[in-house]
Amino acid sequence: MSLPKSLRPWPLLAVLLPLLALAPAAHAQRVSAKDKAAIEVLDARMAAAEKRYRDGLVLVANNDPKGTTETDAALEDMEDVLDACIKQRGCQTHTLLTTYKRLLKDASDGGGEAGEETGSVDPLDDGSDHSALAQAIPEAQRAASLLNDQRHAFDKMVEYNPAVQAGIRRWLTDMRSALITSYENYQNMRAEMYPDWERSKLPEALLFGIMAKESNGRVHATSRAGAAGPLQFMYATGKRFGLGPDGTGFDTRYDPAFAGEASAAYMNERMRELNNNIEFALAAYNGGEGRAGRVYRQYPGRSFWDEVVYSQFPGETRDYVPMVIAAAWLFLHPKQYGLEFPKVDVHPATLKLARDSSIYELTICLGNGGTREGFMRALRNLNPRYEAEAWIPAGTMLKANTRIVSLYNRYCVSGPRADLARTLVRADVNAAIKRTALTGTVAVGDVTPVAGVPTTVASGEPKPAEPKAKQARDYRVAKGDTLGRISQRYQCDLKKLARANGLRGPAYSVRPGQSIQLESCKK
Repeated sequence: MSLPKSLRPWPLLAVLLPLLALAPAAHAQRVSAKDKAAIEVLDARMAAAEKRYRDGLVLVANNDPKGTTETDAALEDMEDVLDACIKQRGCQTHTLLTTYKRLLKDASDGGGEAGEETGSVDPLDDGSDHSALAQAIPEAQRAASLLNDQRHAFDKMVEYNPAVQAGIRRWLTDMRSALITSYENYQNMRAEMYPDWERSKLPEALLFGIMAKESNGRVHATSRAGAAGPLQFMYATGKRFGLGPDGTGFDTRYDPAFAGEASAAYMNERMRELNNNIEFALAAYNGGEGRAGRVYRQYPGRSFWDEVVYSQFPGETRDYVPMVIAAAWLFLHPKQYGLEFPKVDVHPATLKLARDSSIYELTICLGNGGTREGFMRALRNLNPRYEAEAWIPAGTMLKANTRIVSLYNRYCVSGPRADLARTLVRADVNAAIKRTALTGTVAVGDVTPVAGVPTTVASGEPKPAEPKAKQARDYRVAKGDTLGRISQRYQCDLKKLARANGLRGPAYSVRPGQSIQLESCKK
């Protein structure tokens, strides 16, 4: 079997060989029984990592996308074992490196592609002094090699330079929370967004990097320039690739599946036009394909980072390109940077509502369920046609994951948490205000009886006024209002209310100061 470049073990040797210089001399160490036990554990871990790697190759051969993930994880396991071996008294690193020899030999025997990168020479038997090799590499260069192990195909498609490193620094410092949020959101939408990228053989890391920089994975994100959705398509560009208002008025730029399909088609077109140059393709995505294509043709063979090329792009694009690449790099190499992405339940499932509900209500009754912030963002991203406060009829099928479905059946169909969630989403601030005949309103908690006003026996508070047969039917929209909140406050049918005022879903946009008719409202 010919081993894909991203699955070959030898790129990791560039990382491991310098580390051997740090290994203490075995003959100078006294090995205790405790040390021997620790070494046996390391041997077992290396054997398990090798098995995991080989099992991953079987998945790769069967075109299972999990294969690449498993082989990458196995290589990281081996790296951890070797690093631990270097620090462990009496551990013989060369015995553990035998695993690499076997993998290299298998790769060479199985496909012959090894010669493209190694000249068919086993890096472990090249006769060189590994200690001398490590000493010959300047400290800064050795640090760079630790960060850039080139184990993924994407790694060789981009330049890992100080601009990208500065982007990584930003993602790992003040933007770390945004990066982790982006990862969680992407994992929840991966089954929607990735299939067309996978079919097009486009790097998944690039999709993640674009999404992280564009929207942090919020499907309802919009920009002042008019870009919308998780991948921030402009209206005209989206229309070229099949996005825009559908028969119901919903803008499919907000749908992760449609946006993923359109972005794959867009990037395929740019990559063909720009000779698979990712930097130029990203510059086109952000700064306009016309400019990127013109610069690419004007300076054939030049890198995006060439000063004469770089200066042709606006500052926003010069920032955008390395930030996307940096996010993609961290997606592929989190462990090297001490970055731990959270585990996310990525098993898609369908949730059938047992009773009328809203995403707000579901968010409350589902709870956190082992997540940092609960499931509101996942539900909104997977079901972009519904406003968070809009009531969704019983029987509606929502996209979710197996964890959400399990929690829904346990807590949201009936019971105290389901009842509490419904009470909270229906709570109306105006209902807290007590009205009187003399002043119109009194502060909450003011129970002083008012002369001539009937009061309750228990509290002395004025009795609630009987509801009037008809209320004023006009309402002026206040700052922060949405049509969903207005419909809840006045107990209106959202769709009838929207139709009466000529508002189209799913946004049902209203603006402060706008006068609307309270059609189909009970209050």
